This record gives sequence, structure tokens and C-alpha cells, in this order.
Amino acid sequence: MTLKAPFSALMVQGTTSDAGKSTVVAALCRLLTRRGVTVAPFKPQNMALNSAVTSDGGEIGRAQALQALACRIAPHTDMNPVLLKPSSNTGAQVIIHGKVRAEMDAHDYQQYKSIAMGAVLESYARLRQQYDAVVVEGAGSPAEINLRARDIANMGFAEAVDCPVILVADIDRGGVFAHIIGTLACLSDSERARIIGFVINRFRGDISLLQPGIEWLEQQTGKPVLAVLPYLQGLFLDAEDAVEAMQAERGAFKVVVPQLPRISNHTDFDALRAHPDIDLQFIQQGQAIPPADLVILPGSKNTRGDLAWLQQQGWPAYLAKHLRYGGKVIGICGGFQMLGQCVHDPLGVEGPIGESKALGLLDMSTQLTLEKRLEQVAGHCAFAGAGGISVAGYEIHMGVSHGAAMQQPAFVVAGRPEGAVSDDGQILGSYLHGMFDTPAACAALLRWAGLASDHTVDTSALREASLERIADAALPLMEALDRLGN
Repeated sequence: MTLKAPFSALMVQGTTSDAGKSTVVAALCRLLTRRGVTVAPFKPQNMALNSAVTSDGGEIGRAQALQALACRIAPHTDMNPVLLKPSSNTGAQVIIHGKVRAEMDAHDYQQYKSIAMGAVLESYARLRQQYDAVVVEGAGSPAEINLRARDIANMGFAEAVDCPVILVADIDRGGVFAHIIGTLACLSDSERARIIGFVINRFRGDISLLQPGIEWLEQQTGKPVLAVLPYLQGLFLDAEDAVEAMQAERGAFKVVVPQLPRISNHTDFDALRAHPDIDLQFIQQGQAIPPADLVILPGSKNTRGDLAWLQQQGWPAYLAKHLRYGGKVIGICGGFQMLGQCVHDPLGVEGPIGESKALGLLDMSTQLTLEKRLEQVAGHCAFAGAGGISVAGYEIHMGVSHGAAMQQPAFVVAGRPEGAVSDDGQILGSYLHGMFDTPAACAALLRWAGLASDHTVDTSALREASLERIADAALPLMEALDRLGN
């Protein structure tokens, strides 16, 4: 069989974090899929707090789930065999093939990398057997000297599987030529030879003014600039980790979200950020908390630590006043746990064994467990005014909640009651991530919170349109790769 792809495997690395690697991989995946090529994304090692539940019941980085969507296939744990979820400044939960393996500090993980590489190579081999092409995403930058020993995320992987590499640099940051030249200087001879060309990403302006720089770079390195990709505004694509600094100041309905130090799955709020009637703000440390119609406590990778942060930042007093004046509160996953009376940690899942007094807004308590619940679920809303409206999402949590509040559930999913609603109807809590992604459920939740709007946001349609946009923009890159392949 003759492949319609110029490569059977290609790795996309970046000169920096957030250079656009995830987007370039998604664009190439969609372009190959348009051609009828069977293609899969792959990221050997990912460090991110935004994750997704896969078809085989595991957990991977959300960017790889988006890339699978670009390929029009279901996300699978083989697409991201090693996922690191930071739980502190020096430690992370290590997830191998979708399941929690251990909690490790940075030093211990460095020693563990040789074992993790085995899992990486197993997954990669399976994908190569199943698909015509695999598009691989690196992590951070290959020039991080302190991380090069036992590297499994960038050139260490590329060398192990003999994979060609393209290097992406973000010109919007400035210093794009220095980024490329400096990265090459940090690589070995064999690693530099592996790079087949460069991509200059997020360009805006007159391309003719860039041409002298391109010619100089090609002369200095002996390698081609494969494409200059435009800066695209208004994309609706799942963020891999960082909360975007830009706030969604759109409408009169005010929603505030505390930007917890270990906030996780903040993609829960993408539908609200895109809603024309909503002004959504993430509130950072030390920032004054503005008046709001709705407060949402997000997911957390360290519920007890982030609960202490909330208390230090004055959120309990703010929430008491907010509720006294008729405001509404939603807690999602870790935020749901924070709404209860207490978070018990008898096994030291999130640090020292003990318990933390929670916000006391729902009559329930949570006990953290070693077992993580990972499940894609669907069902219907059960809160006032929304009974029977369909909802879908996913659960990712280590903990079990119980108490009288649970007798009045927020949803019914997979045939079981889920979440809780306060007796006065002002507070709703749930383990259901993605509750706003179903348009009808989102509209019902916003009506419950006090927003009467005719607008709905279809996140699936927005995401699909954005994938098509980035693929169209990346056509020059695919054409350059075709020329190299021939």
C-alpha cells in the first residue's frame, strides 16, 4: 500500500513551551485525515493538569484528546503513555498508560524515566502498527540541558525511534531567530541532523519584511524554513495547561472563578468564556474579588492545599456575603469537595495524613482515596427547573463524598444520583467535568444561576471549526513536507 503521507512518523518539537506544537500537530493530523490517511497523535510525556478520559478508561493530556478529534478517532491511552500531574512545586502524580502509578518528586522521577521509556516505546509501537502515520509532539524544549539525561520527551525519544523532527518557534514572543539558533547549539550533532526544517509560528505583518531573516537563518543552518504560519485569533481549542490571561468580558452576567494554584481541567469553562452574555473572570492571588452573579469553584489537583489557599485569600467571607445577597455557587470536582464540611485524608493522598476543614456550605464530607475514578458518563439534570435535560461529561477524582446533601442530587448519570444541591437551591456541587459542554444542560445551569438568555454555545461545533481553520492555515507546511518526502 502506498501511503498518502510524506512520512510514517514525524516529531514536532518547539524552541519553547507554548510555541504552538500542539496546534501544529492537530493541524497536520486533520490535513492527513482529509487525505484518507489513518493517523494518530502521540506525545511520549506530558505535564499538564488538563486531562481527558479515554475510550479505554484511562487518562491522557487534553491536547492529545483534541488531536485525536482532529484525526476523527477516539482518544486512547497509547496517545500519551506518560502523564505528569503536578501536585506541588516539586512533586507530581505519575500516570502510566492512563493509570496512576505513583506520586514522585522531581529527583525520583528522573531516576524512573528509564522505566517510563519502556511504556513510551510500547505505546508508540502499537500506534505504528495500527496507523499509516503517527504525528509526535515533544514537550517544552529539547534545549533544556538539565532535563536531557534519560530524556523521553524530545530528542531522547526521536533518537530511540529514528524519527525526523521539525522545530517550531513562536515569532510573536520575539527573538525567533535566536530561539532557533540557540536551540540548535544545545543539541548534539546527530540531533541537529535529525531536524529537517523549521516552522515560524504566529506571524502577523508583511511577510516580505521577514524574508531577509529567513534567508539568513537558512544560510546559517543549512536547513529550510518549511512554513510561516499566521497568528489566528479566536480559536476554540482545548488548552493544554495554562489559564489564558485574557478574560472573556462579553456580557452583563458576571461569573468569577478562583484561579487555584493547582487548578485542573479549567477547560470546563470554555463554553462560558465563549458565551456572548457572560463576563467570566479568573481571580488570581491577591486580586480583589469583584461582585458576581455566579461563583464557580473549579477542579483541583490538590484539594486540601487549594482549600487552604482559598481560605487565605478571603474567599469564605466573600462567599458568605455572595450567598446572603442571593448569588449562586457551583463546585466542580475538587471545588465540590471544598463545599462540604471536611476533607479527610487518612492515607496521605495529598500530603501529610490528616483532615482539612472545608467551607461548610453543603452537608457532606469527603474522604480521599488511592483509587482514581475515571469514567465518561451521560445522563440528565436533576436540579430544580431542569429535570430530564440531557447532560454528558466525565469524572476524574480521587475521593468519595457522602452526607445528607447527596440526597438531593444535581444530576443522574450512568443510572445513579450524582452531586448535590443545597436545600435553599443556591449551591450546586458535582464531580461532573464538562457539564457546560452540552448546550441544553449549559442553558439550564445558567437559568438556575439567574441568566435568562436565548444564546447557546455549541462547543463541539466551535472546536471543529477551529480544527478546520488551523488545518487550512497549515497547508503550506504540508506542501513543504510533501516536497521533502518526494
